[in-house]
Amino acid sequence: MILEKIKNPNDIKTLTPEELELLPGEIRQFLIEHLSKTGGHLASNLGTVELTMALHLLLDFPKDKLIWDVGHQAYTHKILTGRADQFDSLRQYGGMSGFPKRDESPCDSFDTGHSSTSLSAALGYCMARDLAGDNYKVVAVIGDGALTGGLSYEALNNASCLKQSNCLFVLNDNEMSISKNVGGMSTNLERLRTSSKYVGFKNSIMSALESWPHGERIISKIRSTKNGIKSLMVPNMVFEDLGIMYLGPVDGHDIKAMLETFKMAMSIQGPVLVHVITKKGNGYEPAERHPSRFHGTDIFEIETGLPQRSNNPGYTDVFSTVMRKMGDRNPEVVAITAAMAEGAGLKRFRNMFPDRFFDVGIAEEHAVTFAAGLALGGRVPVFAVYSSFLQRAYDQILEDVCLQNLHVIFAIDRAGLVGADGSTHQGIFDVSFLTSMPNMTVMAPKNKWELSDMMKFAVAYDGPVAIRYPRGEAYCGLKEHRDEIVLGKSEEIKKGSKVMLLALGSMVKKAEEIEKLLQAHDIDAGICNARFAKPLDKDYISSLMNDYDLVVTMEENVLTGGFGQQVQSYLTDLGYKGQVLKIAVPDEFIRHGSVTLLFKELQMDSESITKRILDALGK
Repeated sequence: MILEKIKNPNDIKTLTPEELELLPGEIRQFLIEHLSKTGGHLASNLGTVELTMALHLLLDFPKDKLIWDVGHQAYTHKILTGRADQFDSLRQYGGMSGFPKRDESPCDSFDTGHSSTSLSAALGYCMARDLAGDNYKVVAVIGDGALTGGLSYEALNNASCLKQSNCLFVLNDNEMSISKNVGGMSTNLERLRTSSKYVGFKNSIMSALESWPHGERIISKIRSTKNGIKSLMVPNMVFEDLGIMYLGPVDGHDIKAMLETFKMAMSIQGPVLVHVITKKGNGYEPAERHPSRFHGTDIFEIETGLPQRSNNPGYTDVFSTVMRKMGDRNPEVVAITAAMAEGAGLKRFRNMFPDRFFDVGIAEEHAVTFAAGLALGGRVPVFAVYSSFLQRAYDQILEDVCLQNLHVIFAIDRAGLVGADGSTHQGIFDVSFLTSMPNMTVMAPKNKWELSDMMKFAVAYDGPVAIRYPRGEAYCGLKEHRDEIVLGKSEEIKKGSKVMLLALGSMVKKAEEIEKLLQAHDIDAGICNARFAKPLDKDYISSLMNDYDLVVTMEENVLTGGFGQQVQSYLTDLGYKGQVLKIAVPDEFIRHGSVTLLFKELQMDSESITKRILDALGK
């Protein structure tokens, strides 16, 4: 196999032309076989094989800097930098990350996981390089989906400051983020893709200019002309209007064409954007037909592409059903997603109520303020978003929604530990930052029925509401406990003595398990479903003071600023003489691994919590 010849960075440059021609097929087969066993981001990586090869043939690692936006498409980069033998451990605890990590390889220039960051990081690298008098190359690869993010526009606006040296932006255009792209930038890129008249004209001009004695100076002159031939033939050329040289489009599966274009781009002073057209899922028919499903896939059968997973509904499925029903019952309910219609459970709502469904692209900040405007206009907006992506819109939640006390519902999926995607995706901060905001209500359901009830409560409520629920299978226990949801009121599931397990959301299931384990030690623990992280049920919490020597708070959120700290602070102010044991995620970034294993390592599994309770009781 040709892949066996690649053990170290830059080994690709030793391959023959015949070997380079065969290598993309080997890489794709390697990725399909390994990801069918580990899961991971398949479609995006299949689409960037040749693009990555071209960049590796051009760059010298680790001296040169290659920054992948989001980073989930960097698997081929990992292979070509000598990490193929680590793919059996991909996204496993203690194994290789599914994203670039600087502590994993010096060839990974920037830790990524969220979108739209690469251009800003690349500009920072370029400025640092120029200040130090170094000469390494800097390349940022950004997808057309990530280009809808506001941060990328801020970087493009700032890029014109780079005058005397080169920075290469590669626009990987596959018409997809996770879902199909939407919006003005997508429309503009479509014009560029289809403007063959302009492309042919430009290619012939550039080829001629390269051979001229003063061709580079003329290219620079073209770059500095805002209103040239391009503006007549292709409208709204945003890149060159911002002072960024635009080259392309180029076939992203033609290594020779990309290499020629990249070399030309590197010879031009200032920022240059090369527009590369790729196909998401290229080379594997199931991924080509269903690129959204294979964006981040579970373990699957190679022959069919079908996932190997439980058929039990997840919390996202429950939310999806509830939203469809809410759409039927209340014409004021509208849904918003930031390029996550399928992942966040809004596909059914979109299909049934297309006029009340809004995909704003990868633009969480805009999504929140857009929701604020919808609320002021009399709608009931539901923004369905992953926890780790919601934190990108902190300021908008605080200033545009909470300050005005607007009726916006945040349906926060993937709240808590998410597992294999690792530190950039763990949803463990939302309780802390949301409960600090005036007017915000924060809820978490114990099971699938309570999620439904909380959504109904949120739609009827008048003010900002956040409902956080975890990734994975929805809990079906405690069906008999379905008390009416009242603002700020918890639900006592079982009285006890000495020990009270005060659990938030997904941790109620663990509290049940712990209560049984404590029985074996003759400890009769009570269980309370907190329901609300804000407002706290102060009446109930104060009632615990005389009956319980130990209050155990349980949450899937970091310790600082979390539910447990707030309970402890309130009890301390009341003069509580007992102990408060706070079960929460440590204040650190949690790396990738299965959720079950991560809970054990963090001493948050049922057995570990039971031991911590026994230790606190001196037993």
